[in-house]
Amino acid sequence: MRKSTHTAEYRLLRQSLTAMRDAAGLSQRELARRLDVPHTWVAKIESGERRIDLIEYAWFCDRCGADPATAAEEVLAAATAKRSPKPKGGRR
Repeated sequence: MRKSTHTAEYRLLRQSLTAMRDAAGLSQRELARRLDVPHTWVAKIESGERRIDLIEYAWFCDRCGADPATAAEEVLAAATAKRSPKPKGGRR
C-alpha cells in the first residue's frame, strides 16, 4: 500500500483544510497564532509537506470554527465518491 499523502483523497483533505481556513477568514499566520504553532506548520500541512494526525485535525477545525466530525464526514464522503468504481459498459 502506498502512503496516503500521495493520494487524491489526501489532496482532498488538504484542500478542505485550506478552504476551511479561508472560509473562517484566517491567514495561515493567524491560524498558527491561534494554534500556538509556527506559521510554517500550517503551510506545511496545507501543502502536504507535513502530515496531520487526528488530534491536530480536530484542533485545526476547532480554531477555524468548524466541527471536526462534520468536516471529516464531508472529506470522507468526497473521498469515497472519488474512489467509487465507475460503471462499465454503455451509456444510460
